[in-house]
Amino acid sequence: MDTGKQPAERDRNPATARDERSRSAMRIRRCGGLLRPLAIRRTAALVALGLTVIAVVNACVAQPFLVPSTSMENTLRVGDRILVNKLAYRFGGEVRRGDIVVFDGTGSFVQDDGAARTGPVAGLLRQAAALAGFAGPGTSDYTKRVIGVGGDRVTCCDRQGRITGNGAAGDESETLYPKDAPSDVPFDVAVPEGKLFVLGDHRSQSSDSRDHLGSPGGGMVPVGKVVGRADGVLWPPSRWQRL
Repeated sequence: MDTGKQPAERDRNPATARDERSRSAMRIRRCGGLLRPLAIRRTAALVALGLTVIAVVNACVAQPFLVPSTSMENTLRVGDRILVNKLAYRFGGEVRRGDIVVFDGTGSFVQDDGAARTGPVAGLLRQAAALAGFAGPGTSDYTKRVIGVGGDRVTCCDRQGRITGNGAAGDESETLYPKDAPSDVPFDVAVPEGKLFVLGDHRSQSSDSRDHLGSPGGGMVPVGKVVGRADGVLWPPSRWQRL
């Protein structure tokens, strides 16, 4: 008889088997306890990385802006979220007549900045949210159409009631709000170099360069204050379009 034969599994001491199962369960629980915080940290790191990437892209390349008013109807409507191309005028690109631009109106349309009214901390939080695409425009951000660039003479109106640029009347039939006049305010302005003369498409509802002709800067927007060019409507889906 082979006396060196190992005992079968069913012959093992029940107490020993229970001890081994208990140790295995403890090891599993210990590993699970270590993995849960690790998974949470990894998830948090991925979320932070994603938000950082979004903020960098929005700050340097393109950023969504919310349209808050009726001043650009029917081209843009209240609640539209537009994509603003921040690279459009870099690397040699120039602002052109007819472009829809988002700009900081501080010093031209408003004489103080939003941070002064909301407080520095609230201002920084709003800017961070805006860069991440989660906030609407600031109190000094405007969206308008470029009517004149540096060196242009813009007048209103000719005998047909049209706005003229350098003596030539522009065709605004596709952009002007239905039944709106090109302007109810007569003007004759020379646009300085490095400045822009801008109007809303819904002229009767737009506070634009016409309303600031007597203000410091004469209602002209410095090119350096332009955030970017509005290239399209992102939201809502029913309004998807290129501009």
